[in-house]
Amino acid sequence: MIRSFNGKTPRIHDSAFVSEAAYVVGDVEIGAGSSVWPGAVIRADYGLIKIGCNTHVEDNSVLHAGVPVEIGDNVIIGHGAIVHGMKVGSNTLIGNNATILNYVEIGDDCVIAAGSLLPEKMKITDRSLVAGVPAKIKGETPSRLLEWVKNGCREYVELARKYKQQGL
Repeated sequence: MIRSFNGKTPRIHDSAFVSEAAYVVGDVEIGAGSSVWPGAVIRADYGLIKIGCNTHVEDNSVLHAGVPVEIGDNVIIGHGAIVHGMKVGSNTLIGNNATILNYVEIGDDCVIAAGSLLPEKMKITDRSLVAGVPAKIKGETPSRLLEWVKNGCREYVELARKYKQQGL
């Protein structure tokens, strides 16, 4: 379901896929090749939520914040993740059920492990591997994980194209 709020209507690139079972409302921008899967909620009632190209918001994830949010290109936001942070850099994975609290900034080429909790105002430098509750930087993101994110994004673009083509 795609809805306007306070005169702001989501802007979704023609090549993006948004499931009819997702809820996208307000000042949202979704880039080319991106996808939003069933149960996901993207609620931009306080400010812009900008999602880059080839970025994938998996089932039952929530994106919402009290400030503008920017999600980069080639990002996978895993199932059930909650993103309240301000920035997620490009080529990044937010693992399943991770929670990103207010004002968090995540750099490029990062992996946030499943179930991690990033506390308010945490800043994650480029190419960081992050895990834990509360989350801590565990080291540099291994190249094999970055390759996995890259391949996963490509596979999701193709999967979303098939869903869109079949009218789902």
